[in-house]
Amino acid sequence: MLKNKEDVIKLIKSDDNMMEIIKVASTLHLPDWWICAGFVRSKIWDTLHGFSERTEAADVDVIYFDTTNIDEGFEKELENKLKDIMPTVPWSVKNEARMHVINHLPPYASSEDGISKFPETATALGVKLDKDQNLVLTAPCGVEDVIHLELKPTPHFIESEELAAIYEERMIKKNWKAIWPKLKVHHIKNN
Repeated sequence: MLKNKEDVIKLIKSDDNMMEIIKVASTLHLPDWWICAGFVRSKIWDTLHGFSERTEAADVDVIYFDTTNIDEGFEKELENKLKDIMPTVPWSVKNEARMHVINHLPPYASSEDGISKFPETATALGVKLDKDQNLVLTAPCGVEDVIHLELKPTPHFIESEELAAIYEERMIKKNWKAIWPKLKVHHIKNN
């Protein structure tokens, strides 16, 4: 089945719809861009659960890193450009150069740094096309947890009681186990 990063890349490459979405996002030519989180994670979990149809995504998260323009309105313009090309995709575009403010954290160094600070290791994933149009996968916390159907907090979310509480609340709110019953949810002790 899925054993490593290369297997995840092959899985995504074999999904024509995902590849079309990735290609459309690449047309924006954003600096340090990725499509991340549930876009990648849900495909893996759907496959590991043997689902014949893709679980519907709440959004397709396109992130990038640009310290020269942190205007949220510009992000909306980018979303609208993507919606003009693929109107049925629930696009969400965010500049990681400003998201640290929203998340009450020190500034991120890059998009990958931002991804490493997502709540769950299984969500800390991103894909993009490189300059040669090769599919690239980033997984700052590795792919082991996502391919073993384990929901664990990223190291960042274990650092404080406040972040631990946010992780625990997400596990309740998202209720991913109702969609993917084979998931093993890990909780943070002393919360």
